[in-house]
Amino acid sequence: MTRDAAPAKLTPAMFHILLALSDGARHGLGILKEVEQSADGGVKLGPGKLYWSINKLVEMGLVDESHNRPPPEDDDPRRRYYSMTEAGRGALAAEAARLERVVQQVKAKGILDPGPSR
Repeated sequence: MTRDAAPAKLTPAMFHILLALSDGARHGLGILKEVEQSADGGVKLGPGKLYWSINKLVEMGLVDESHNRPPPEDDDPRRRYYSMTEAGRGALAAEAARLERVVQQVKAKGILDPGPSR
């Protein structure tokens, strides 16, 4: 897939990686820890799946390797940092909107409590 093509539907791992990067650049282990916390056990990422997904997101133009690094005393030069691109932010927002529509359908079918009425 080229950077000019429309992004494919994000896998759950890709969605959570982008969500982890929405606060700023992170290295692989930082992404992994954030995904474990935000996905509440719903997404299992080992190093292989993490880096495969990151590489795919880079190919799609949704993530770039970041050159913004912490101060040398807080940095490990072996770490690679990644940040979300504007296209990545758009893909994350589009997927979040799609998921929101799915949740609304589930609520409409009475599977989840619809919550307080507005």
